[in-house]
Amino acid sequence: MNITEIKVHPINEDKLKAFVTLVIDDCFVIRDIKIIEGHSGLFVAMPSKKRKDGQFKDIAHPVNKETREEVERQIFAEYENQVKTMEQSLKKL
Repeated sequence: MNITEIKVHPINEDKLKAFVTLVIDDCFVIRDIKIIEGHSGLFVAMPSKKRKDGQFKDIAHPVNKETREEVERQIFAEYENQVKTMEQSLKKL
């Protein structure tokens, strides 16, 4: 698996920090990944659907720990790049 594109769309809300779109091998896209501020810091939430019982179930997600860690690492790196770019743009104003 090769992550070929990550688009981060920062959001300045209380807990929701960004929406992320991920492209794998230039041929498969996953949208609506979220970066959320939790009790112990930022975490990546995969796209999910609310079930009839009120619980949320992931629609798409990595199937092993190593893949999840690599996806999260790349998402957080791009998120930090976007935040730094936005901060630099604001300083220029």
